Amino acid sequence: MTSVKDWPAAERPREKMAELGVATLTDAELLAILLGTGIRGKDVVAYSRDLLGAFDGLGGMLAASADVLLEQPGLGPARVMQLQVVMEISRRYLACQLRRDDGFTQPAMVRDYLTAQLRHQQREIFVVLLLDSQHRLLKYVELFQGTINAAPVYPREIIKLVMQHNAAAVILAHNHPSGVAEPSQADQRVTERLKRALSMIDVALLDHFVIGAGTPVSFAERGLL
Repeated sequence: MTSVKDWPAAERPREKMAELGVATLTDAELLAILLGTGIRGKDVVAYSRDLLGAFDGLGGMLAASADVLLEQPGLGPARVMQLQVVMEISRRYLACQLRRDDGFTQPAMVRDYLTAQLRHQQREIFVVLLLDSQHRLLKYVELFQGTINAAPVYPREIIKLVMQHNAAAVILAHNHPSGVAEPSQADQRVTERLKRALSMIDVALLDHFVIGAGTPVSFAERGLL
């Protein structure tokens, strides 16, 4: 096996990053820098490619649970903790961005934040994003956890949260652990019920996202609100 150290300087991930910038690195090269070394018979870049293939990309790998990551050859507790730290930094960065004045003028950022929070969950979770009058994030709340098939949603609990935090608007989200992000009839009924309840206290329901294995679905973009 040829070591990365034996590669031409321009092809080594660290040297490439120093010369051309981090944005020029492939996902495998980024992961290789994070991991540092490969495993027996594979240099770190080839090993990183194998890992990305096993998880269908960087997003799937970073969203995987510790138990799933530990099943991969060469991923021990220390490396798994490194990956979890990267994911948590990403979540916190997105949360900070959403708290800026213009955070909710960028729907893609909201979608990315919710995907990072919910896609890896094995149980169905219903969350509420409470916003102020400028649509800045006040609080992210995991309101209910249900079975893999359903999470009970009660309007009074959401209204209680809205009143506690003096929220002016709300975004809802939940995940489909089965992987299919398509809203069900039950999802649409619950959303309509919550929209009516919130309108009674003059609070706007801006959107409801469904997070699955593919592209998240926005009720607002679908015209379902």
